[in-house]
Amino acid sequence: MTTIESIAYAFPARCLTNQELKQTYPDWDFERLEKRAGVFTRHVAAETETALDLAVRACEQLAQQDRLHADEIDALIFCTQSPDHIMPPNSCILHGALELNPNVLAFDITLACSGYIYGLQLADSLIRSGVAERVLLATADTYTRYIHPGDRATRSLFGDGGAVSIIVESQNARGIRDIRCGTAGTQYKKFIIPAGGMRMPRSASSARETIDHSGNVRTEEHIKMDGLGVLSFFNATVPCSVKETLTQNGLSIDEVDLFVFHQASQVVLDTLRTAMGIPPGKMVYDLAEVGNLVSASIPVALSRAFERGQAKPGQLALLCGFGVGLSWGTALVDL
Repeated sequence: MTTIESIAYAFPARCLTNQELKQTYPDWDFERLEKRAGVFTRHVAAETETALDLAVRACEQLAQQDRLHADEIDALIFCTQSPDHIMPPNSCILHGALELNPNVLAFDITLACSGYIYGLQLADSLIRSGVAERVLLATADTYTRYIHPGDRATRSLFGDGGAVSIIVESQNARGIRDIRCGTAGTQYKKFIIPAGGMRMPRSASSARETIDHSGNVRTEEHIKMDGLGVLSFFNATVPCSVKETLTQNGLSIDEVDLFVFHQASQVVLDTLRTAMGIPPGKMVYDLAEVGNLVSASIPVALSRAFERGQAKPGQLALLCGFGVGLSWGTALVDL
């Protein structure tokens, strides 16, 4: 059995508040946006600041706390959809920045909101197979770079941030009990940036602005999210994934101490909590000050839950991420 030994996180210095957005967009219905998104401020990366920078700063925090030793890491996984370059991968650059040993396995994965659970699955598999003993899992994104300023649906929701976790073999038979992941590739268009890859290179055409029926301004080079479609899909999928994971482990909702879902939005979390009958006190909400942090959402929410005393050592937690792909993953973890 493996366990999450440590987590650290980092945010950009700049904060963008709803009050600032109101000054720029006085016609937006912020009362409705705040109620549905649950976000009042979010961190926004500076022009020269990247997801890699955030991961490096999070690693520096762990090192300062004497919880990260470069010579002990033997695998590095970096999950991001906003890498520094098309090539090389962020994992290799982070490897160099941390001066890790040359025999360290390092690679990127490009998932988004399900990325932390997928990363845990990979780290767990590497350790169980004997390939690695200590895995550094970095999850960081600067999604605000992909958002059109006039798209209130995404502008009001997403923030930038990064987290790093160290996964090791458990020494006390407590840790990651189970992980289950899933994919619905036929639904990929529900959450997509159409242009910028090899299928649709950027062009004058892809940069042309359009306005949808709700008044959101976008181009083919920005995030296009079918909010209702995504919500409907995961309202049907996530409860089933959670129920399957609990059933396969002989557990009920009542026997889980803490639920840390991807912090998608207030309405998503409220809907899932109600659908599954989760007591409010067991549900982690961490949107108001940071927004939707994509791949960093779950580790940041879990770490901040520890900071405010909602999460405690010895608890049984259920972690669940879902998003781009469409993809999802659920993990049972002893804290």
